[in-house]
Amino acid sequence: MNPFSDLDDATSVYSFPGKGRHVLDALTGYIKRHNLRPGDRLPTEREFSMVLKIARSSIREAFSQLSALGIIESRAGSGTYLLRHVSPDTIYMPLSLSVDNLAEMLLMTLEVRRGIEIEASMAAARRRTQSDITRMRAALEAIERTHHSEEGSGPADFAFHMAIYDAAHNPLFRQLLEQMRDRFGRFWERPFGRHDFASRSFPFHRTLFDAIVAGDAEAAAAETRKILDVVEEDIRDMGP
Repeated sequence: MNPFSDLDDATSVYSFPGKGRHVLDALTGYIKRHNLRPGDRLPTEREFSMVLKIARSSIREAFSQLSALGIIESRAGSGTYLLRHVSPDTIYMPLSLSVDNLAEMLLMTLEVRRGIEIEASMAAARRRTQSDITRMRAALEAIERTHHSEEGSGPADFAFHMAIYDAAHNPLFRQLLEQMRDRFGRFWERPFGRHDFASRSFPFHRTLFDAIVAGDAEAAAAETRKILDVVEEDIRDMGP
C-alpha cells in the first residue's frame, strides 16, 4: 500500500489543530487507517502538517517522541519508517528524570537497569531462537574486532545488547532500555570523554553470550551483573 495515496481524504478525519497526545493520536490513527506495517515509509513532516492542519513543529515533536520510543526511525536521504505496530490505543510510557549531576543521574538509571537487564538476559536464555543467536554472535564478533580500535566498539556493543533484549521476546525490555539510553545518547558516544569507559567488561560479553546460547538463565544473570558492576565502578571513578 502506498502511504501517500490518499492523504487528501485523511483531512476530513484529522483536520483539527492540536498538540501533544492529539498529534500522536492523529499520526497513529493515520497509520492504523492505512494499515501500515513495520518497514513501511511514512509521509513527511511537511505532508502530515498540511493534511492535519497542525504546525510542522508539533508534527516534528511527535515524530521525535515516536522515535525515542523506538516506533519510527528516520533514515538519512530515505525518509521515516515504521519500526513497530502502533495505533491510537498504544500505551506510551515516557521517562522523566531531573538531576543536575550527570554521574548521579546515571547511577539512578543503573539501579533500574539492573533489574530490567538481568531479567532480560534470563528471559533471552530461556527463549532465544537460532535467529537470535545468529544476531547476537554477529554483534559480539564486531565487538571483539573493534574493541582495541581507536573508534571503540560502542555501536557493536549497543547492537549486542539490543539483540539480547529482542531474544527475550518481550518488547518492553527493548523499549524501556532504549528510552533510557536515548536520553543519554551523546554521553554514551564517549562517556566522560573516555574511549575506554567500562572496557573491563569486555570479556563478560563472550561469557554472557555463551550462557544465553547454553540456555543457562542463572549464568546469564551472573554475567550481566558483572558487566553492570564494571559500568557502575567506572561511573563512580570518572564522575565529578
